[in-house]
Amino acid sequence: MSFSFILKNLVIPLTACIWSVNGFAQQGEVDLAKLIVGKTIKGHNRDVSLVTSGTKGTCVHLNEKPGSGVAWLEEVEFKEGVIEFDVKGRNVVQKSFVGIAFHGSNDSTYDAVYFRPFNFKSLEEERRNHSVQYISLPKFDWPKLRSEFHNQYEKPVNPAPDPEEWFHCRLVVKNQEVNVFVNGNISPSLTVKQLAGLKGSKVGFWVGHASDGDFANISIK
Repeated sequence: MSFSFILKNLVIPLTACIWSVNGFAQQGEVDLAKLIVGKTIKGHNRDVSLVTSGTKGTCVHLNEKPGSGVAWLEEVEFKEGVIEFDVKGRNVVQKSFVGIAFHGSNDSTYDAVYFRPFNFKSLEEERRNHSVQYISLPKFDWPKLRSEFHNQYEKPVNPAPDPEEWFHCRLVVKNQEVNVFVNGNISPSLTVKQLAGLKGSKVGFWVGHASDGDFANISIK
């Protein structure tokens, strides 16, 4: 089995990081603030900062703005493997879309998996069915997928996490299939085939329109 990205193993538990410099893997204690200032984490349509959030302590924060935004991990290339991270949104309808972008070629061409925490425990079944979403931009955004492939590329998350708390996502990308596991559940919340066959390798934290988000403990294998 081969994984096509620069590093054999990237872990960012905020202060510890394995990254790549000129093609060679480096490991050590890293001040994430320096990574942000040095643009190793580079925001598109978002400001990227360090904040303190509950049990996670210091984490990466993307602020709220119109349109979607990404914080790209500039030193990382990812084609196939496993991405794990902790994420926290808000229980505010239509103002919390949080996830991960991958297979990126640029700021508008990438695959993404994201969550709508405000739908996790909704009393409406159809809203719960829209809890986790796969998109492939620019051709397959959520309106097109929802209208032409109803509930195929978005699903509920069972058991539903607390929409105001941190939860864990394990994203497995292999053989053009995407599986999304939440909070250690052995059954995926979402399983889809990649739609556009994107060949890009950029990966980064993602937030949707009018949404902010907190991220921690990302590992890429």
